[in-house]
Amino acid sequence: MHNIVVLGFQVSVVCSLLLIALRLGKEVTIAWLGLLAVVMNLFVLKQITLFKLEVTASDALAVGYLLGLNLMQEFYGESQARSVIWISLFLTFGFWLLTVLHLAYIPNIFDQSQTAFQFLFSPMPRLLFASVSSFLVVQLLDIAFFRYLREKTGGRFLPLRTTISLLLSQVIDTLLFTFLGLYGLIAHPGDVILMSLCIKGLVILATTPFVVLCKRGVTREV
Repeated sequence: MHNIVVLGFQVSVVCSLLLIALRLGKEVTIAWLGLLAVVMNLFVLKQITLFKLEVTASDALAVGYLLGLNLMQEFYGESQARSVIWISLFLTFGFWLLTVLHLAYIPNIFDQSQTAFQFLFSPMPRLLFASVSSFLVVQLLDIAFFRYLREKTGGRFLPLRTTISLLLSQVIDTLLFTFLGLYGLIAHPGDVILMSLCIKGLVILATTPFVVLCKRGVTREV
């Protein structure tokens, strides 16, 4: 029950900060999504239990990122959404490079943090490859599918469009990232896939009120 409550707060925080970022402008939104891209690849290493199944602790962050990508495309245009992809990839690669250099330092006898840093950052090269691969595939598909939905609906039904687009994107993302980045690092990948999809589905539904608020509080530039 504790983890479920924390998940609810996490969804609220991620969506609320996304809404604030959108109201502050595209530059702030790009920065927020870049931050999410970096931390969700780190937080994915933490395994938690939800509904008696093992999952990772970054599902809400992944949904929040792709939701932000869709809303960037909706309010600021497809070109801005595409720029988010490349900026996020740059930040992810930059973070990985900095971790490699950080681990390369030989600690002195007083240091107590090296073991923790090694535990957290040693899987980063593999996670970076998985992240880059799934990033490019999922995000480019998400942008194309969201454009298709917008054309078919004449720009109406934003909450429905984001829900459908996110559900499809998360299925692809979960399958790709679990097998490319987490296979062998987590105990039961099948449980992670199944439960991640269930949790992400619940998270996606929980984001709907925030999408409605975006329609009322964010100025469209396209």
